[in-house]
Amino acid sequence: MKETTGKITFQGNPLTLVGEPIKVGDKAPDFVGLSAGLQPVKLSDYDGKVRVLAIYPSIDTGVCQAQNRRFNQVASDLGDAVILSISCDLPFAQGRFCAAEGLDKVVTLSDHKEVDFGTKYGYLIKELRLMARGTVVIDKEGIVRYVEYVPEVTDEPDYESALKVVEESLRA
Repeated sequence: MKETTGKITFQGNPLTLVGEPIKVGDKAPDFVGLSAGLQPVKLSDYDGKVRVLAIYPSIDTGVCQAQNRRFNQVASDLGDAVILSISCDLPFAQGRFCAAEGLDKVVTLSDHKEVDFGTKYGYLIKELRLMARGTVVIDKEGIVRYVEYVPEVTDEPDYESALKVVEESLRA
């Protein structure tokens, strides 16, 4: 499996990403994650929709919580788009956080079991077995239109750039 070092850092220290990095223009690989109800959910379950993959290390950190709140907040304005919130957290932790915060617009998916998403999209952090922070936007035809690997894991993603691509993809 491919490994990439130096693309991201955690508190300034370089980390290794495992898997093939996804790129704009790629056909989005299908993957399976677990829902809060422990049911398998595939990316292809949302074919025909614009999909926003909001990727983060752990729901138990403030930055990850802020990221989920922000995407949940804007989800109502995105029409026929779905936001899949992906981490290696257990489905129970994701569900508990969303219930406590009243987040009902993001679909949480846990990649803890198989790290299927992490390795297919190159977001798995080898040293921590957590996801790197980032955003991927996939259009209605399944083509990747936006990719961000946030360089410093403790920073928030570039919401505005991602949302601009989502809006463009919805109009296409």
